Amino acid sequence: MPNIKVYKMDGTEAGEMSLSDKVFGAEYNEALIHQAVVTRLANERQGTKSTLTRTEVRGGGKKPWRQKGTGNARQGSIRAPQWIKGGVVFAPKSRDFSKDMNKKAKAGALVSALSKKVADGELIVIDSLQVKEGKTREMEAFRKALKLDKTSLVVMDNNDEKVILAARNLAKLSTLPVAQISTYEVVANSKVVLTKAAVEKIEEAYGE
Repeated sequence: MPNIKVYKMDGTEAGEMSLSDKVFGAEYNEALIHQAVVTRLANERQGTKSTLTRTEVRGGGKKPWRQKGTGNARQGSIRAPQWIKGGVVFAPKSRDFSKDMNKKAKAGALVSALSKKVADGELIVIDSLQVKEGKTREMEAFRKALKLDKTSLVVMDNNDEKVILAARNLAKLSTLPVAQISTYEVVANSKVVLTKAAVEKIEEAYGE
């Protein structure tokens, strides 16, 4: 059972916390994490691109000139691909890029990603996360105190609007309620900060 230090918002230590082996001490599974990330990115694609083929372009029903005797190459329609404003060969069409991933695999990927963060020393636990005024300077002070110099994700145990407001102007700091945590968000950020309550909720959800 891995132990991890717990910090306050000002960067001072507030004790230690034992983490669940099933959630934060799992074996690293790169293939499963890759599948989860690809699935997430694929599901965000709109797939709405579309251009017209020669059968969809308006006009061109009449042969532009007779077959022989003009000296020009034979043509059947001014909407053929070689003509300006003609149709597109192998035109891209709207399609669904979405992928499926079962719940057990999703959970396994998230647990593996979190365990990797713990092993690499890139996971930080804080006792609580509160801001009084919802001002950017409050979260900026928090970021500096915990030395979050690279892209970092702060996972809250609740959807605190003041914290969200205070952090939204910080380019390298993003916030997320624990209910929305995903493998992609974990691996996309250099460091992950969890509140103690968020850790308990994650262990309750994925520790069985």
